[in-house]
Amino acid sequence: MRAIGYRTPGPISDPASLSDIELPAPRPEGRDLLVAVRAVSVNPVDTKVRASAAPEAGQWKVLGWDAAGVVEAVGPDATLFRPGDAVFYAGALGRQGANAELHLVDERIVGRKPASLSFAEAAAMPLTSITAWEALFDRLDVRRAVPGAWNAILIVGGAGGVGSIATQLARRLTDLTVVTTASRPETQAWSREFGAHHVIDHSRPLAAEIAALGLGQPAFVFSTTNTDSHLAEIAELIAPQGRFALIDDPKALDVAPFKRKSVSTHWELMFTRSMFGTADIAEQGALLNETSGLVDAGTLRTTVSESFGAINAANLKRAHALLESGRSKGKIVLEGFGT
Repeated sequence: MRAIGYRTPGPISDPASLSDIELPAPRPEGRDLLVAVRAVSVNPVDTKVRASAAPEAGQWKVLGWDAAGVVEAVGPDATLFRPGDAVFYAGALGRQGANAELHLVDERIVGRKPASLSFAEAAAMPLTSITAWEALFDRLDVRRAVPGAWNAILIVGGAGGVGSIATQLARRLTDLTVVTTASRPETQAWSREFGAHHVIDHSRPLAAEIAALGLGQPAFVFSTTNTDSHLAEIAELIAPQGRFALIDDPKALDVAPFKRKSVSTHWELMFTRSMFGTADIAEQGALLNETSGLVDAGTLRTTVSESFGAINAANLKRAHALLESGRSKGKIVLEGFGT
């Protein structure tokens, strides 16, 4: 089967950073689904793994943690899906990724593809939807008010993949005022399009930007990017007893300034359930099925911003480079393997 992989981690500028390869077709075991991949999207995790994680000696590492496709076969213990079912999912860090014609995934972290979306539109959604949902409702518990605080959430990086979904979830499923950050006219417009009540500029001090709104200190802050650059400002602007969540990877996270306000801090990693085989691992499949229903009901929208064509090394390199530039918005998708 055709796939895209690498043998040595490194920068995307290296000609060997991603290569078109041939691999044996995998076989499903246990609760696995074997999925014929129709479309994928690219996330920051792809670039981080490519730059730092080496495969076993002599093996290829295949990336890709967002996919939509059709079930080809199922393992002997699988009960939730049948061959022919259209599905979407984000996969697991400890397994080969979905940048391949055929891919194995545990059925418990798979959802039914939204009927109203194309495969490419659906592939843009799983990782960001799970991340945003878990951050808002499992970590920050945004439906539980913070006494005396402005009932609002500040989403740092509102035009990114996770920020675009988090904005929609907060706007459509809660009574929160949604404030996002974006620094360019096109990303500010994108964030407003997806439901932000207010958009502030993260190239300026965030505390002053929030204060200028004249509405109080937000109960919740969700940081999706550049947390280390904004942490001091977040400590100043968040309400006492507020709740803070992040998903990026700052080299250090000094939360001592949060102490005087009793601000709780929450990490979100959507791979935790699959990585540790947690007792509630099936919650991710259920969450994706709920997301699918919300999409088909018109409550949520896909966040595709660009399609880079067929799934191959050249197009994936373009996608990785754009993500690493920090100038992307929404999600980049690729569809089909060509002829």
